[in-house]
Amino acid sequence: MKINNAKMFGEAVKEQRKKLGYTQKYICEVSGISASYISDLENGKETIELGKAIYLANLLGIDIDMNERG
Repeated sequence: MKINNAKMFGEAVKEQRKKLGYTQKYICEVSGISASYISDLENGKETIELGKAIYLANLLGIDIDMNERG
């Protein structure tokens, strides 16, 4: 999937979380990241902390690849 903006990234994270059957509360407990951060991420807030976003994506089994456009 090609991600073009924060909203699309958040939707992908939310979709994967739900696919795995995890609640936001469960992810908070496992990761130590606040519910408000997870909500902001899933809702496409553009000022989220990138390191946490990548960590949560990886926690949910999402690989992030960067490819040069050709």
